[in-house]
Amino acid sequence: MVNVGLFVRMEAKPGKEAEVEKFLRGGLDLVRQEPGTLEWFAIRMGPSTFGIFDAFADENGRQAHLSGRVAEALMNKSPDLLAKPPTLEKVEVLAAKHDV
Repeated sequence: MVNVGLFVRMEAKPGKEAEVEKFLRGGLDLVRQEPGTLEWFAIRMGPSTFGIFDAFADENGRQAHLSGRVAEALMNKSPDLLAKPPTLEKVEVLAAKHDV
């Protein structure tokens, strides 16, 4: 059951939008290796605005993700790709529906 999540908002540097999109698409393979990450979505909200929403059963899963390979890669790549550091919000999931 999904109980907690993360919402990360990113603004690409001018001319880096395609690289941010490629980075996010590539993150899916890494996240699939995280048993505690139950849901993971890479999203585009505008021409240069991107985000990640992911969900977890509990705080342990969320913390494991925050110390995982995608988070590490994002922090390493953000100075090159992003106009400013990504914003990260911890959220509580009040209700969810997921159909496979």
